[in-house]
Amino acid sequence: MVWDWNGTLLDDNDAVLAGVNAVCETFGRSPVDLARWRAIYRRPLVDCYADLLGRRLGEQDWAALDRSYHDTYRALLHTCRLAPGVPDELHRWAAAGRGQSLLSMWFHDELVPLVTEYRLAELFGRIDGLRVQVGGGSKAEHLETHLAAQELDPADVVLIGDVLDDAVAAERAGARCVLVTTGMADPAALRAGGVPVTDSVAEALSLVTTWG
Repeated sequence: MVWDWNGTLLDDNDAVLAGVNAVCETFGRSPVDLARWRAIYRRPLVDCYADLLGRRLGEQDWAALDRSYHDTYRALLHTCRLAPGVPDELHRWAAAGRGQSLLSMWFHDELVPLVTEYRLAELFGRIDGLRVQVGGGSKAEHLETHLAAQELDPADVVLIGDVLDDAVAAERAGARCVLVTTGMADPAALRAGGVPVTDSVAEALSLVTTWG
């Protein structure tokens, strides 16, 4: 099992939306609500933000956007909580002798201390976050590297995430995927994505256990 972090195991929707609206303020756009952001959310994020702001984004624009978002998000990160069912469901999975790892698009040097603070680190055989200064790209190549580092056969792996990019990454790697509706993606868009969709971590794991 490979877990996504933001929006899947960590309920950070309020912090994410605050970060998005900080970007809106920086670029002189009126704030948006969760429904509007979910309607346009996708990766690569540069295209998503171009739609939001109604303009093409150059390198300087992206740098300013990235700074506005992350400064706000980091300031609110301490207010975030684990998703319902976490960590209990992860402990049950581990107690059954099943392996699990964590792959996030959050920055690695910040991810590991955060996961440790939530007392989850011991549950994962490997934790990988983003190892570049600026994010926004796809998860696909990161998943392939993550699986290779553990010498895992992708055919034996299920990725649980909250956005369609997780499904794309799993497909490209040759793994399976279950999506949860708890994050930033529009639930209707997820259900049209061609992979199983559930409303919680517990439901996702219940489905996976039926696959054997």
